Amino acid sequence: MRVWKYGLVLLLAGCSSTPAPVPLPVFTPGADGAGDPYYPKYGNGGYDVGGYDLALRYDPSAGRLEGTATITATATQDLSRFNLDLDGLGVTKVTVDGTAAASTTEAAELVITPAAGIPKGTGFTVVVDYGGTPGPTRNDTLGTSGWLRDGDSGGAVALGQPESASTWFPVNDHPSDKATFQLAMTVPDGVEVISNGVPGPKETADGRTTWRWTESSPMASYLATVVIGQYRITESTHAGRPMVIAVPESMPADGPAAESLARTGEITDFLETQFGPYPFAANGGVVVDEERIRYALETQSRPVYGNTFFLTGENTGVVAHELAHQWFGDSVALARWQDIWLNEGFATYAEWLWSEHTGAQTAQQIFDRRYSGFNWSEAPGDPTPKRLFGNAVYQRGGMTVHALRKTLGDEAFFELVKSWTAEHRDGNVTTDQFIKAASAAAGRDLTPFFNAWLTATTKPPKP
Repeated sequence: MRVWKYGLVLLLAGCSSTPAPVPLPVFTPGADGAGDPYYPKYGNGGYDVGGYDLALRYDPSAGRLEGTATITATATQDLSRFNLDLDGLGVTKVTVDGTAAASTTEAAELVITPAAGIPKGTGFTVVVDYGGTPGPTRNDTLGTSGWLRDGDSGGAVALGQPESASTWFPVNDHPSDKATFQLAMTVPDGVEVISNGVPGPKETADGRTTWRWTESSPMASYLATVVIGQYRITESTHAGRPMVIAVPESMPADGPAAESLARTGEITDFLETQFGPYPFAANGGVVVDEERIRYALETQSRPVYGNTFFLTGENTGVVAHELAHQWFGDSVALARWQDIWLNEGFATYAEWLWSEHTGAQTAQQIFDRRYSGFNWSEAPGDPTPKRLFGNAVYQRGGMTVHALRKTLGDEAFFELVKSWTAEHRDGNVTTDQFIKAASAAAGRDLTPFFNAWLTATTKPPKP
């Protein structure tokens, strides 16, 4: 018996084998675009950004911007090289995890090759020293956007959609890659700087002041903004959050723009009753006196409004629209641009809800007027890039939201809206996800309803 056991041990030992070698990773370049069907070259692939930390200096007299961008990211593949979007600015030095990296610029792309491949799942830090005279960019949707400089005052505004961030810092410029954002901007004393998020301490030395802003919630890159110039800034606290409102010194301190933005807290409180808790740590708004900006944009936690909205008097409707975007478009962001009706439809509907709340026209009255005279050949579900901001996206999008409300009933509709903003807070979504959520709320498949309202080119039945 003992010999048999000993022999068995020897037999087993003889059957042991050396473990198979683990294959080495094959490092490949990240894609030079995020693959959005509308804008295939916007953004990049191969990594996910965690945060941007910008330390910049701006000279208004020369229009020159320079400084350092520190970008934390995680590789989503075994990465040999990767791109950042950067349009019109020069790069003097790039490091990856403290080691010098090779870099080249190709059109609006900064191509970075680190000294060694970055394994999938590994966090890394990119530091880019850069500078130049930033300028605007043009697209077929919003027109001129990006970095806009006032030639007379030297002040500047960085603003735009669907792109703008790449004109002033290296970035993965697509909303599917949201990231936190910090800005320290140094300018001459007496010049104001307003940006996203919570204001930090200011430092003054040698005739210059450094302004600090921090947005700690993930943000789509097109929502990043900086406004530089002569502004009257009002700082207060509302609902426990810093409220920062800025109006140009070129506009009246008690004019319709200032009066409209002064109601930001009140409008936010109302929208919380409709959409759920306000999703960010700061609030406010900025008005710009810039003729090239004939729009308002939901820049995260601090929307920017072109002065054109206030030329005929107080306009709280546009404030309600941009504040609604803090839920729909900012906190709950798009995964692809085709689904922009999810942003603009709900923001338009917020205008209707605010109108009814203030005793003006009801949401139903506004819906009836839009429904009776709309051109149904335009559909918001796939507007194409040239009609990304077309009437169908806004007005038919708003009508779709109201029709859904009538289909579900008020209780189920507002439960759906609040659960949607809560479940997808800080995330990205698609129309298909919303259809599934709405169908669950209805207890039946609402695909035919959404087909009629979002994609058909004939008049849908009135709910």
